[in-house]
Amino acid sequence: MSEYDVDELKYLGILSEKFPTIQSVCTEIINLEAILNLPKGTEHFLSDLHGEYESFLHILKNASGVIKTKIDETFKNDMTQEERRKLATLIYYPKEKLELIKKETENMDEFYRITLFRLIKICKVVGSKYSRSKVRKAIPKDYQYIIDELLHSNQDVYDKGSYYDKIIESIISLGRADAFIIAASGLIQQLAVDQMHIIGDIYDRGPGPHIIIDELMKYHSIDIQWGNHDIIWMGAAAGSEACIFNVIRICARYNNLDILEEGYGINIRTITEFAMEEYGGRESTIFKPKNVDEKNSQFDQIVMEKTQQAAAIIQFKLEGEIIKRHPEYEMDDRLLLDKINYKKGRININGKNYNLIENYFPTINPDDPYKLSPKEEEVVRKLVKSFKNSEKLQRHIQFLYSKGNIYKIFNDNLLIHGCVPMDAYGDFVTTNVNGKNLKGKEYLDYIEKIAREGYFEEEGSEKRKDGQDFLWYLWCGKNSPIFCKDKMKTFERYYLEEKETWEEIKNPFYNFENDESISIKVLEEFGIDPNKGHIICGHIPVKFKAGESPIKANGKLFIIDGGLSKAYQKTTGIAGYTLRYSSYGLTLVAHEPFTSRENAIINETDLHSEKQLVEKVERKKINDTDKGKELRSQIADLEKLLEAYKSGIISERHI
Repeated sequence: MSEYDVDELKYLGILSEKFPTIQSVCTEIINLEAILNLPKGTEHFLSDLHGEYESFLHILKNASGVIKTKIDETFKNDMTQEERRKLATLIYYPKEKLELIKKETENMDEFYRITLFRLIKICKVVGSKYSRSKVRKAIPKDYQYIIDELLHSNQDVYDKGSYYDKIIESIISLGRADAFIIAASGLIQQLAVDQMHIIGDIYDRGPGPHIIIDELMKYHSIDIQWGNHDIIWMGAAAGSEACIFNVIRICARYNNLDILEEGYGINIRTITEFAMEEYGGRESTIFKPKNVDEKNSQFDQIVMEKTQQAAAIIQFKLEGEIIKRHPEYEMDDRLLLDKINYKKGRININGKNYNLIENYFPTINPDDPYKLSPKEEEVVRKLVKSFKNSEKLQRHIQFLYSKGNIYKIFNDNLLIHGCVPMDAYGDFVTTNVNGKNLKGKEYLDYIEKIAREGYFEEEGSEKRKDGQDFLWYLWCGKNSPIFCKDKMKTFERYYLEEKETWEEIKNPFYNFENDESISIKVLEEFGIDPNKGHIICGHIPVKFKAGESPIKANGKLFIIDGGLSKAYQKTTGIAGYTLRYSSYGLTLVAHEPFTSRENAIINETDLHSEKQLVEKVERKKINDTDKGKELRSQIADLEKLLEAYKSGIISERHI
């Protein structure tokens, strides 16, 4: 008895309820030992989605090219290139592609028979690195038994081959072929990627962040590292006024007010009517919306312009109040409304005077420029209520909190959207947060706590209010690990022509991006073996067309923002990166621009991608992963239970 303390005996007693006999314990140990020797599952890393839902969803469906590669490898001698392309499209978009195939195919039974055989074969290929139990759990329930039987039947054995053929024929004759194809295609997509990592910035610029999150919420295994564009929406959902008006301004700027109205059911009529009333009588040149097309009438464009203008001014006022509340943020240089000479239309920044492009501020009182007008106060009050009452927005933000973090360590890799803030000497910068001077890992751990308090603490409490202010700081503060610049020059970019005033200086972390010793320092700060680990981040678009590589610091650092967002593709020259980490090593995939979902279905145009093997390793097994550590811990517990059974300390429960 002395070998076990009270807590250990209590735990073993609970464990014995699940494994009541020596035989059941031995069976589970054998099962877990076998799993440890399976190949490591494939991880995919994507960053900076920025609402480009069609491109992202296609990457999700084709598993960054993995499915097409598996089809080519499996059927290169049995199918033409055209047939392989059609099969790939069917797997990506089974329901839509089947509708087209039926219109052009005379003998659908023959098509079904051939296609079902091919789909099962691909299922076997992509499922080969998993345990039978894991594959079975991934199969849609309605087809679990049938697909499991087909996956594990041996067609080369006569009796089994006949059995296999009979199942296929029955599926067709009973009219279940379409449903089976859809189920099998979904299974292939799921098995192609074991774990998805989203390295931040789902929101802003593109038209469908809400569509992306709807899809991510269905995904089988995912984690998210918050980006600055995510954090501003998280703050908005929490009720931060400054975050809300940043969100509205950006939506109006990029022709995305539909995200608020149709995507999230947020009533923005309050601000559009206010904006037209206050700013509609005067033309502006600096608030023209981006991404307008033939679907936007002239009136629509004016509404977006004036809404953006009204939101910007309210934003500047609200931000000023946060800065004054928190001198520890050290952002007094962003207090600009009180530096304007409203009569002359000039502003003094750092001792230098500049002419404003526009000098129309009808809601600003020069004697108290940060005070909201009564009408602005009413607009703010109503929009805060609307954001907090959006059921879908709250559901999406709760998902970001449940699956997300400031950073994550996964299989010896440090995943973070931006950087670990540093000074010019390559040392971790110390930041004051709530009276605590913190740096490095300790700083990131603490600020995540504050970011969660801003959403989850009791309404009206000081912790919630401070947390909301800090969510805004994470959006644009100089030591934010997900903003990573000295200041956000929103005012200057709108109102000043001099581009030198627009410059946002990147955190010194990026001055050392090719210094292997600095990346090693970061990895060691987070307890990661630098001989095994990497830093994987996004945030800063990589200028691929200018010859810049996403592989930094001799392969210790990857910056994988390749411009999935159309707004950045002129800069990057490509349309996004996927980093893949399989049992064989790391592969970087560079994507070309995606045309459209319709084109992909009708013309079978896949997303062309260039692959580059970055790091090849001796084939990794689950034993080499975080999951392996977890399983080895479970085995150790089971071995203790086995010993307790054998010594009679715990009795078996034979039924």
